[in-house]
Amino acid sequence: CSRTQRGRCTGFVELCFKEMFGGFCITHVRHGWYAILQAIMEKAGLDDWQVSAICVENFNDANYRRLLEDLERREEKKFVIDLEAERLTRLCLPQIVSVGKHVKGYHYIMANLGFKDINLERFMHGGANVTGFQLVNFSNPMVIKLMQRWNKLDQREPGYLLMPARVLQYTSALTYDGVMVMAEAFRTLRSRKVDLSRRGNAGDCLANPAAPWNQGKEMERTLKQVQLQGLTGNVEFNEFGQRINYSMDVFELKNNGPRRIGYWNGDDKLVLEEETQQLSNDTTGMDNRTVIVTTIMEGPYVMLKKNWESFEGNDQYEGYCVDLASEIAKHIGIKYKIAIVPDGKYGARDPETKIWNGMVGELVYGKAEIAVAPLTITLVREEVIDFSKPFMSLGISIMIKKPQKSKPGVFSFLDPLAYEIWMCIVFAYIGVSVVLFLVSRFSPYEWHTEEPEEGTDGPPSDQPPNEFGIFNSLWFSLGAFMQQGCDISPRSLSGRIVGGVWWFFTLIIISSYTANLAAFLTVERMVSPIESAEDLAKQTDIAYGTLDSGSTKEFFRRSKIAVYEKMWGYMKSAEPTVFTKTTAEGVARVRKSKGKYAFLLESTMNEYTEQRKPCDTMKVGGNLDSKGYGVATPKGSQLRWVEYQCSLGQCGNGCSLTILDKSSQALSLSNVAGVFYILVGGLGLAMLVALIEFCYKSRNEAKRMKVEAQSPNKARLSITGSVGENGRVLTPDCPKAVHTGPPVRQSSGLALVSSELP
Repeated sequence: CSRTQRGRCTGFVELCFKEMFGGFCITHVRHGWYAILQAIMEKAGLDDWQVSAICVENFNDANYRRLLEDLERREEKKFVIDLEAERLTRLCLPQIVSVGKHVKGYHYIMANLGFKDINLERFMHGGANVTGFQLVNFSNPMVIKLMQRWNKLDQREPGYLLMPARVLQYTSALTYDGVMVMAEAFRTLRSRKVDLSRRGNAGDCLANPAAPWNQGKEMERTLKQVQLQGLTGNVEFNEFGQRINYSMDVFELKNNGPRRIGYWNGDDKLVLEEETQQLSNDTTGMDNRTVIVTTIMEGPYVMLKKNWESFEGNDQYEGYCVDLASEIAKHIGIKYKIAIVPDGKYGARDPETKIWNGMVGELVYGKAEIAVAPLTITLVREEVIDFSKPFMSLGISIMIKKPQKSKPGVFSFLDPLAYEIWMCIVFAYIGVSVVLFLVSRFSPYEWHTEEPEEGTDGPPSDQPPNEFGIFNSLWFSLGAFMQQGCDISPRSLSGRIVGGVWWFFTLIIISSYTANLAAFLTVERMVSPIESAEDLAKQTDIAYGTLDSGSTKEFFRRSKIAVYEKMWGYMKSAEPTVFTKTTAEGVARVRKSKGKYAFLLESTMNEYTEQRKPCDTMKVGGNLDSKGYGVATPKGSQLRWVEYQCSLGQCGNGCSLTILDKSSQALSLSNVAGVFYILVGGLGLAMLVALIEFCYKSRNEAKRMKVEAQSPNKARLSITGSVGENGRVLTPDCPKAVHTGPPVRQSSGLALVSSELP
């Protein structure tokens, strides 16, 4: 157990020079404390401090009273008292109270490792600052289990109910851990088959010469290798047999008992979170006292009323969190006072001093009892304070200055459809025209011959026997796309399939264009330079930052995602600094930066600011994470049970906000790809039908006309659609009845002919 002296020495030296600036007096030095005294004196000499040490040989009431009177004449007010807990409680502290040295202005450090072992009841309301170390953590499961077993043993004793409650002192805990270390070492040696028996002279040890234990060296090495969790925490030793990797809590006496204010360990050394302020009210009774509610001035959560000067107290404020605090107070029946956090910060721990600031610091150091504010629930904060369930869900978002509305371009009428759709429409138009031309050439039902009318002796008409030449096919497709009429139409099945699928394609495209055009005519589009966190990380023209001493900054500092790590590296090294002290300062910086600064903040505040005049900011992209706001209380506070009430901010009369996307997006190719698939399928079907018609009719024609099949095909494959004299198809001499077609019907100067000839 003596191996703890090294860490104890370092911890006490740090505590003394941290808490008692300028000098102090050490009283009642024990023999085991000389190493600590030497270290203190050396440190005092370097810092030019006045440190005095007094050793009381015969400690009794009379001697101690004379000592206190002497110290009073010397105007000593800072003391380090080196006494066991029992003598402190029985002799020292009553004398201090009797001479009135337990009031505000006096500071005492108890130089032992059992601060909770000392009865400080008479000091609680005096106002003196009393500090010390506590080695045993009574929330340790091992300690709790041991005390339960101890109480079960006491219950077997007569008069159990009249016995005082058992208290585990740190000396007993060290003894217990020492025995556990020895037992573990012996267990290890036995598992290695080491002979632990002692061979030597039996009898009187003083009469016989000493016989060294052969396994002594092995036992020493094994003891140094032992590592276990004991009543005093982690038990581990270095190569010199000194205890390492353990911690001690630093406690300070408050008006309601000892309270932890820091800790000491081998890595961080002494960490005092902050000099605390005593609360004037007792936490045991909620009905007869006023609870301090800490919050932060942040719209729309907490704001001053327009005529706040005419009000007093809580009536000066309004906002979401003000109403929430009022509802909580009504429900649990307490009086409360709203206190705006002095430094205007939410709460973060300084990486060097380990001190919490903001609202978290107000709770940790006893200046407030509950925080009702837009305080984000984080893992780091939950280590020192308690949170309720989230009363509002949110995430980190990006705020930029709203860009100028772009003027419509000369060809803005093309915007409703993506440019790739327009290109596909052009190719579809050409493709349909070509396919219509081909199927009209191959299909025999698009061909006809025109004979002079009976009773007339004129030359044959110059009209080609096939109306769908390449130019007429282009004209037909264009007229159908523009939803206008045309003087020709296909007669064959294959041609009508082409026309049908093209009409269907035109119907969908024109309807989609018309519907989307209305939105583009009524909404002025804005082009944002940033759309996501990735865009921010990839560029250097636009600076970006967060609120200082907030959860957003902590999110980027602790993130392991590559994009956020890159953003954090930029933010912490940027000059001038990109961090702001308040949210209002960050919003103002966005507005004044002319688009050269982006502010990362909670989405709720971003959306609120966006909808407030002058409406010159906007949220871009999605949320970077998901988290929530919660009501916070100190660790172990009686107000923790109010947590379930905080769902009032999540339901009740709350209304859900639906954020609508005000921008109109052009239809992409994927939106209308199905129409193009139908068009291509229809064209393929039409060509297949035309090929079947071509083959069938050609065979029948060759048999009937007794000519080679290639002769009529030459006309079908020609550009004009005819061969021979005057553009007519030449056929062999046959009876006239065979060549006579149906009569020609002319209307409005247009010759529309039908014929059964190919």
